[in-house]
Amino acid sequence: MVKIEAIAVDVDGTITDGKRRICHSALDALRKAEAAGIQVIIATGNISHFAYAVATLVGTSGGLVCENGGVIYQDGYNNNAVIVLGDISKAQKAYDFLYDKFGDEIPFKIVEGADARVSEITFYKNMDSEPLKELLKDFDVEVYDSGFALHLTDPDVDKGTGLVELAKLLDYNIENIMCIGDSENDIDFLAAGGFKVAVANASDELKELADYVCEKKYGDGVAEAIDKFVFNE
Repeated sequence: MVKIEAIAVDVDGTITDGKRRICHSALDALRKAEAAGIQVIIATGNISHFAYAVATLVGTSGGLVCENGGVIYQDGYNNNAVIVLGDISKAQKAYDFLYDKFGDEIPFKIVEGADARVSEITFYKNMDSEPLKELLKDFDVEVYDSGFALHLTDPDVDKGTGLVELAKLLDYNIENIMCIGDSENDIDFLAAGGFKVAVANASDELKELADYVCEKKYGDGVAEAIDKFVFNE
């Protein structure tokens, strides 16, 4: 068992339930970890504004991995500006192809607030990701299904590479970071960490990768893992 010095945690489906409501159990556990000096990193497919709000409301201090690793941020670094790691032009080229093919009848609808994204393009999840992956198989783009949205990202970045870059920036030992997630876009993220946790509602692929699969779902699973491996309770 590695010594856990920081926790990196996904948001949707991990500290929230299936309706994206934050779980009180996760909130309490993450604040307990922070109070004990274990910094918590928010790692999400969402934009930096959203991630910053989550970090502020939850009370985490370990930095942000946003847009599936395309963006990282920490207060006091880079003149308090986000660091952009992903090339959004790759996603834009793929989207232009889709629009040329379907026109105004395009079945993939960009999420609200798209202009705030700086490294990827994201669609509402109104269908399975496989048709989109097939359509874009010849493009230099990765398609992620977070369970809540479909993301077109730069294949050179992911939550794992974002976590590695944040760890370098903040001088974390990545081997001592516990990563907790639930979905497809968390696979690279968990692979990068020193101790890998999948909540009970996680995808089968993520569970196969995990060092520990929680008995409980969503935020209850997060609290279970923190109590068990950080506080030995």
